Amino acid sequence: MAIVGAGFMGQTHLAAYKTMGNARVSAVCDLNEQQGRALAQQAGCSWFSNGEEMLRQAQVDVVDICLPTFLHEEYALLAAAHKKHILCEKPVTLTLEAFDRMAAAARQAGVQFAVGQAVRFWPEYVKARELYQAGEFGAIKYARASRLSVHPQWSEWYRRPENSGGGLFDLHLHDVDYLCSLFGRVKTVYAVGQKNQLGCWNHVASSLRFENGVCAVAEGIIEMPSGFPFTMELNIVGEQRGMCYRMQAGRNLEDVSSAVRESWLYGDGEQGRQLELELYDAYTRELTHFIDHIEAGTPITAITPDEVRHVLQVILAIRQSLESGETVRL
Repeated sequence: MAIVGAGFMGQTHLAAYKTMGNARVSAVCDLNEQQGRALAQQAGCSWFSNGEEMLRQAQVDVVDICLPTFLHEEYALLAAAHKKHILCEKPVTLTLEAFDRMAAAARQAGVQFAVGQAVRFWPEYVKARELYQAGEFGAIKYARASRLSVHPQWSEWYRRPENSGGGLFDLHLHDVDYLCSLFGRVKTVYAVGQKNQLGCWNHVASSLRFENGVCAVAEGIIEMPSGFPFTMELNIVGEQRGMCYRMQAGRNLEDVSSAVRESWLYGDGEQGRQLELELYDAYTRELTHFIDHIEAGTPITAITPDEVRHVLQVILAIRQSLESGETVRL
């Protein structure tokens, strides 16, 4: 594994790889020498400031891209040119054209291309999917997914829409992706929200109508008032049962281990019961899935490039609806 980007997510991925018997971080690449050398020291590998030099000198099978969003395409294309498998953090990119170039390069190189949309691996969301697929909810009447956060303080690059896409792409995408993983392809979207002074849609509520007839709402706010705890919720209401999940953590996701998180199942005349779940690390579960498939030479199944592309289409349709005030058909 080569980790490109030694920030918070690069550190998170290194911690996951250290628990895995079939993955070893062999290189770290970051322009920031102090940050890059620190992560490389933790990994016991070399630090590089240049991706091309890293891929020429280090033993690398997979390039794990944990860089700012606007740099994803450059390094995905570089990895593909060297015939390395590609893992890329979300949001994968900000345009369909860039995504298509990345996916085409991976196909032509004969390498796997996976995007880390990690909520699909989050314990409570995995449980909700299991209940849905088992028919426990009955016909779905309504679903709502919500994600609320103060604005990240990582770097100035994040604040500009052309760099990160703002809360719409970086935060709201998680819940849109999860709802698509449950209910399939989106037919229409209608969204309301507020854009900040830099042009980022950081307050968004989206109504999604799926091709299978299910209706759902996703809410994403990345400019909550100072001191607000990172909060996410999932509510699925069926004709037989409903599930409600809520988590409150510290600032952003740096302190998930001490978060308050509860999942409840209601219906069938019951008072409601709290679900007891194994609270494993979602990032480790996600990367284990990716690496196991790469090692076995089998396609990554948890999230495919086609699914990633559709979610990006939905996000772009939401932006169109926010700007036009109209319902957008995909």
